[in-house]
Amino acid sequence: MNRLTLLERIAWLFVLVWIGCVLGSRAPTFLGWVAGSSLAVLLVLKVIGRQVRGRRIIAAALLVFSVLATGLAWRTHARYSTTTIMELAVEELANAEYAEDPAERSDEFGKYNGRKLTLIEKGGSLFDFILLPEHGHIAKIVLRDVDVSLLTPSQPVWTRGDAGLTRIALTDRQWNRQQVCFEKDSPGVEVTGGDGFEVANLYRVDLAKNCLNAGLWEVLLFFKERDSKALYYHCWFTFPLGHYKRVFEANTGLSYLKHWYYLEHWFDPAGTRIDLGKLRSVIEERTAEARFDQTERVIVSGEQLNKRRTVLAENLVTWNDFLEGSRIQFASFVPPGRYDVSHPWENEYWRIEELRIAVARRVRSPASDKLLGEIELRFASRQGREANFIVSGIDLESLPRLPVVEYYRGLYMPMGIGVPPFFQSYSELECTPPDRSPYFCLLLGPSGDWMDHHKVGIDGPVIHRDQEDPDLCHIYLLSYERHSLIRHFVLRL
Repeated sequence: MNRLTLLERIAWLFVLVWIGCVLGSRAPTFLGWVAGSSLAVLLVLKVIGRQVRGRRIIAAALLVFSVLATGLAWRTHARYSTTTIMELAVEELANAEYAEDPAERSDEFGKYNGRKLTLIEKGGSLFDFILLPEHGHIAKIVLRDVDVSLLTPSQPVWTRGDAGLTRIALTDRQWNRQQVCFEKDSPGVEVTGGDGFEVANLYRVDLAKNCLNAGLWEVLLFFKERDSKALYYHCWFTFPLGHYKRVFEANTGLSYLKHWYYLEHWFDPAGTRIDLGKLRSVIEERTAEARFDQTERVIVSGEQLNKRRTVLAENLVTWNDFLEGSRIQFASFVPPGRYDVSHPWENEYWRIEELRIAVARRVRSPASDKLLGEIELRFASRQGREANFIVSGIDLESLPRLPVVEYYRGLYMPMGIGVPPFFQSYSELECTPPDRSPYFCLLLGPSGDWMDHHKVGIDGPVIHRDQEDPDLCHIYLLSYERHSLIRHFVLRL
């Protein structure tokens, strides 16, 4: 038997195995790849068999191609393969391994590490998440019937059919953190076993889709200490991409194949054109009186209190200090979902150096019968670059009236189209799915092209009305990863 005949027989073997799987209704995707590459080998061999003297060299090259294609097919199959019950690896970090963690940690942190995670598909988009103990003193904790479609990228119906809006809606849904909480007495939460300490003291279970690549999720467990919640356990895991793919396609009606790369890898869509007319129609517009006091001292409260340790800059006393953006860096958020001071994140705050004009609008959204508010802040810089910050679809009259030190209790939202809050309860999420929300917040160039707000160093707005004068509206800009506030504007509406 010569080498060419052996190669042909191997190729035919792959094809026949695939045919057998098809007839048995058990054809894995990767065998289809193998069969396709094998048929290609056979076809080329037949064409060149009588015409090319160096057919052995070409045959060897085709064999290498077939092997590579088979390897790629196998990797793809393994990456997206799922079963009804899956044991998922979790990553746990000790105190010393994650010194940058800005969370308010419990006195019990690190005493309940050593768990495994079982994921059970219940049908459709419902899943059980089961944290199983590896030590006798640790409790078994279960979240039952979690609808993961609410934590998987989706998009408002009115953005579909527009490539630019679709891309930005899906990108920001994946790039923004979404953390939902389940109170201990919530339906579906079960805590059993262990030494009884968790059963007696567990305060809250949080499930988070973090703001990195598709599938990077977290579980956080809290006790209540000193009248506030305190983190005592934190683990990271990868939600199976096969399930993610299936839920994504059900959510959006889109082929995952056309969107997988930028969902699974941080890929910047800067320059994408945004058609604001499809997001809302303007009913009324006027210039708003606005002020920005650069000499005001930086306001720090809420989660920014603990995140001061992840701001890599000294002597940030007033808002004016943020205008020197070149000396300000932040700890980067890196896989699997932690802050890392050894990889500093820079900014482009020079783009929002000068507030040129503020515009207030009343708009009508496809998501609501009620007239809603929109605010646009137009910025200029000494470099001559313009940037427009737009937040829309908000009910200005329902905003809470707060003192500035309690800004974190206001509307506290990420950038994007049809995005949920950074933090909310699971019951709130069920009642207000993000793809039905009229809210959107964008940073645009002067031609209406999308700007990468992460690169600029902005992650969203905080908005509330003044405690004393309800006609005054306070707008704060959150830095990258919400490490700090970077601007405070006061508008008279």
